[in-house]
Amino acid sequence: MSHISRRAFLGAASAALWAAPASRAFSAADTGRPNIVFILIDDMGWPDTGCYGNRFNETPHIDALAAQGMRFTDAYAACPVCSPTRASIMAGQYPARVGITDFIPGHQRPWAKLQVPLNRTQHLPLEIVTVAESLQAAGYTCGHFGKWHLGGRDHFPDVQGFDSWRVAEGRHFKFTTVPPMDVGEDAYLAEFLTEHAEVFLEQNRARPFFLYLAHFAVHVPIEARQELVEKYEKKPRPDTGVNNPVYAAMVEHVDHSVGRILAKLEQLGLTRNTVVIFTSDNGGLRLRYDLQGPLVSSNAPLREEKGTLYEGGIREPLIVRWPGVVEPGSTCAVPVSSVDFYPTLVDIAGGALPARQPLDGLSLRVLLEQRAGLDRDAIYWHYPHYHHSTPAGAVRAGDWKLIEFFEDGRLELYKLAEDISESRNLAASIPAKAAELREKLAAWRRQVNAAMPVPNPDYDPARAHEWGPPIRVGSAGRG
Repeated sequence: MSHISRRAFLGAASAALWAAPASRAFSAADTGRPNIVFILIDDMGWPDTGCYGNRFNETPHIDALAAQGMRFTDAYAACPVCSPTRASIMAGQYPARVGITDFIPGHQRPWAKLQVPLNRTQHLPLEIVTVAESLQAAGYTCGHFGKWHLGGRDHFPDVQGFDSWRVAEGRHFKFTTVPPMDVGEDAYLAEFLTEHAEVFLEQNRARPFFLYLAHFAVHVPIEARQELVEKYEKKPRPDTGVNNPVYAAMVEHVDHSVGRILAKLEQLGLTRNTVVIFTSDNGGLRLRYDLQGPLVSSNAPLREEKGTLYEGGIREPLIVRWPGVVEPGSTCAVPVSSVDFYPTLVDIAGGALPARQPLDGLSLRVLLEQRAGLDRDAIYWHYPHYHHSTPAGAVRAGDWKLIEFFEDGRLELYKLAEDISESRNLAASIPAKAAELREKLAAWRRQVNAAMPVPNPDYDPARAHEWGPPIRVGSAGRG
């Protein structure tokens, strides 16, 4: 792919030319550019769907999508919370490079051992050429519907490359929207967003489009339609997992949405020439970050949850359907990250990447076409904040994964191929490997200018667990 300047990007949407990829992607009848549907779920855990092994939640449409496409077993969010991962998708950069490492606006523990860095920016910077802007330059019409969480009104989707948009989040019933509208007492957010996405598909059926459907589900509050909840309350429960009926109903709401989008594509005759991507922004939630309330879900066999750098916080479902390119029912075990979506989508569109904007991701097209692996030796995470764990960084290189905890310098080393549950810390028994990965992680932090926590002068062991007042900056919610 060629590189052009940001100025050229912003002025070239109508003039950008597309060259058909030289691959087995299209039959003689499929001469147009592939449409792209990107479905992002909020807080969905790796094992929440049937195709990833769940025995309680019912997800027939997501399972069918996996049967028709490629299911990734080792896909990762760039961060264990919301805003940073969303920034990584839009920018193609690690959150540490963007300067958004916690949800916007963030939170803090005033008396904890470390004083954590605030986000360097409370919005996705306008100088970043987003993936939507790159796709616009390639001739795509772009639509965003759902959760944005990358800044307030002056940094909403309409100034970040999206032609059609509606931001909505807050609750699943009685939710709020921007632009504001009366959604009615009985409206359910997942259904509302799906309806808007369907209209976008109908209106843009004759031209290449990028639909970014960013569900607020299955984020707290845990709310679902009562008839679905009752269905799961009556259902026999497996002897493993939390098997929360309300959470299961929320997952099924998401599945219904996927089914409706797939059905609409079929109705419009767009299935053959549309790439569908399904994933999540971070790991599943077990408990609220303040550790209050009942258990929400389980990420077993993965360890821990959202807000940690264990596998339960960062490993995600990822399914890609691309008729004529992706082999139906295939799987891929190559580790990939949400930073990879930007170059992948631009590659699929035959577009150009921006010059002078570093990209940390790689195009996954070679994996989708099963032509080759990725020329990358490691994936990195930087989460210098308190959440369900203490500030930490992590690196995965091959089957090896190292977590470095910043409070005390503690290292945890795991060989994931043999220990997906991260139950056996090998740092003490294989110190050379731990030291090697620690240095690799430190070198990467220097490269991306990662902000680090510092000793807290107000540290109080008796109050270290307490949360301070929420940071209030612009329009944002908890991630």
